[in-house]
Amino acid sequence: MGQLEGKTALIMGVLNEHSLAWAITEALVAEGCACGFTYMPEERMERRVRKTIEGLNSRLIVPCDVQNDAQLQQVFSRAQETYGSLDIVIHSIAFAPRQTFEEPFHKTSRADFQTALDVSAYSLVAVAREALPVLNEYGSLLTLTYGASQRWIPNYNVMAVAKAALECSVRYLAVELGEAKKIRVNAISAGPVKTMAAAGIKGFGSMVERNVVKSPLHETIEPEDVGAAALFLCSSGAKRITGQVYYVDSGYSVMGW
Repeated sequence: MGQLEGKTALIMGVLNEHSLAWAITEALVAEGCACGFTYMPEERMERRVRKTIEGLNSRLIVPCDVQNDAQLQQVFSRAQETYGSLDIVIHSIAFAPRQTFEEPFHKTSRADFQTALDVSAYSLVAVAREALPVLNEYGSLLTLTYGASQRWIPNYNVMAVAKAALECSVRYLAVELGEAKKIRVNAISAGPVKTMAAAGIKGFGSMVERNVVKSPLHETIEPEDVGAAALFLCSSGAKRITGQVYYVDSGYSVMGW
């Protein structure tokens, strides 16, 4: 039997087979976890997600716009109908308009700032609210962040602000969900990985190169490294770990120069 035999998870954020959410899915499924999925309510996104997960025979594949509270409520209602309860929720959702990665940060419009913070940070709060009644005791709510939340990274701009807000939200949610139901809330801070989302960041290739040169291990990371970390944080081995930002970056985050 696998570590997660009999457990259920809702994966929010699979885009394709190269996404970190998919690497996490593969790690959970390999240990016996049954996974349901959400996708952005667009036909092309539905096709892409269904193609990626087609071999899993998932019982739950539902649309979800995290800026729509009614749709979020429906997602967790469907999850409860399908599985009875959940043990894991993976929040791998972030978005900022393309121009925010191309223009100087001080030129960020109010509307673009609000969009980035709403989708990339507030969505975790909204997901936590709807997941609370459905998650089992000692369940796990896990999100993904990046080191730009703590230091300047070229062109990351408003997304860095959103990641900082996301990490702060993890701490507050960890206290409240822990006291309410012993639910653990954590974040994985992954080093730069070549994903569809990363492709929209100007100069992403140099970010990868710098991580290799400056990190103690002198290596970039792979999606499966994030999957392995997620598996641990969602397992009983991490039963007493909550409110943490867990770095998977070849040690880059410890360097001061």
